Amino acid sequence: MEFIDLKTQYQRYKSEVDARISAVLAHGHFIMGPEIAELESVLASYVGVKHCITVASGTDSLEIALRALSVGAGDEVITVPFTWISTAEVISLVGAKPVFVDIEPQSYNIDIAQIEAAITPYTKAIMPVSLFGQMPDYDRINAVAAKHNLPVIEDAAQSFGATQNGRRSCGVTLIGSTSFFPAKPLGCYGDGGALFTNVDGLAEKIRAIRTHGGLKRHHHPLLGMNGRFDTLQAAVLLAKMPHFQNEVEARSRIGARYSSLLAGHCTVPHVVPGNTHVYAQYTVRIPNRDGVSAKLKETGVPTAIYYPKCLHEQPVFADGQNRWGEFPVAEQASREVLSLPMHPFLTESDQDKIVEAVLSVLR
Repeated sequence: MEFIDLKTQYQRYKSEVDARISAVLAHGHFIMGPEIAELESVLASYVGVKHCITVASGTDSLEIALRALSVGAGDEVITVPFTWISTAEVISLVGAKPVFVDIEPQSYNIDIAQIEAAITPYTKAIMPVSLFGQMPDYDRINAVAAKHNLPVIEDAAQSFGATQNGRRSCGVTLIGSTSFFPAKPLGCYGDGGALFTNVDGLAEKIRAIRTHGGLKRHHHPLLGMNGRFDTLQAAVLLAKMPHFQNEVEARSRIGARYSSLLAGHCTVPHVVPGNTHVYAQYTVRIPNRDGVSAKLKETGVPTAIYYPKCLHEQPVFADGQNRWGEFPVAEQASREVLSLPMHPFLTESDQDKIVEAVLSVLR
């Protein structure tokens, strides 16, 4: 049984993927080939924004966003301690300080009521995470940010395809950032990411930073990086995009079925009213998480833990400023969350086997 079944996906779309890859091999423009601009246009249209700028990874996309906003030494960026390390890592990489705010217990997203208390004269941006596949309330977040004249970057690495009150993830803040890592809802066959914005000048700056700080060869007005997306990976995503919305709907259906079968036996995901959920991970909460995970492995059901430690527990961020107990909701979640197999091709038969195994272990 696959935790994420990329093999079935490839077999379903094999002719389209192979044709797109073959076209790149034929024209030979492996760096910034025509598929890059084509994909950026398709993605911008899908999200509903003016500009999409593809980049080499989801991590690069966050770092480029911060650099485009001139975040640097002495600045602070508000984010959450319950996420993949990239979110806080890039803040430190540009010389700024991550300031953590606890999460809500049901959605695992940032506790918006706590954001304002974390704002200081050094705060330069707010970077919420749309964790597991659904978005926090960006109307409220944007309102807090506007009050303090702060930009908002959505870390939408896990939520591409999700909506909130009809608006798509990556299109609800000044900058949206996502990842195309293979396991993401829209994944390529390597690393990749993208940034989204409606602001022309900001998009131009992002494009320049992506390509060594310049838009013209041998002219570098900004300090940039080699953050270009690979043409072959763009070809893969172009082959997948016509099928993506069907996959999003399948994820929603499979996630809802999981919840209907598991409700009352463990804590199932809570879909916030107004949201759709793409279930990048289908994550439940179980007090005896590690024991349950070990027993499920014995039955042949793969599981994963996103994430077993909060970021303030990681040695790289153990600076003494954040201690155990300061973020109790995130800390408890990190000890209880368990993700079950989830992908658009999960059959009801396999899902029934997974659910029965979970119920058997919990009895």
